[in-house]
Amino acid sequence: MIKKSYLISGLMAIMLVSVSSPAMAQSKPIQLSLFTPVQIFNENIPISGIRLSLIYGRSVSVTGLDWGLVNHTTTGKSMGVQFGLVGIADADFMGWQDNWVNVVKGDFEGLQWGAVNYANYANGLQLGIVNYAATMKGLQIGLVNIIGQGGQFPVFPIVNWSF
Repeated sequence: MIKKSYLISGLMAIMLVSVSSPAMAQSKPIQLSLFTPVQIFNENIPISGIRLSLIYGRSVSVTGLDWGLVNHTTTGKSMGVQFGLVGIADADFMGWQDNWVNVVKGDFEGLQWGAVNYANYANGLQLGIVNYAATMKGLQIGLVNIIGQGGQFPVFPIVNWSF
């Protein structure tokens, strides 16, 4: 009969191997950042869960809640909700961006809500004082609305759209 201590030790060894496997090491569930590089995990580690950026946080991508003063994602696609003063996605973003300034240099899908909203390609809704999309499939509501290509109007106050 197998002793309980051997069984428990074996199960713990299996758990350690599975937790340290490359698939699990690819993302972390939480990130806390004072400013990059003073953060729990390196900026090249994707976050799947919650990232809290006290001053400035940068990660390759965030899936989940991204909350802080300046939230910056680099090369990976980010998905979820982003709250703060400035939100910058160098690649794609899907979800709700709610910052004073929202910038998505790749494709954006969802809702951008802030004083200034910028997207290379937007599929959804931009609500703000100034909204800009190089190309768009959706609606802009704000004081100044700009759709570079394919919009109902290139620049129009209050509302602009492209379907």
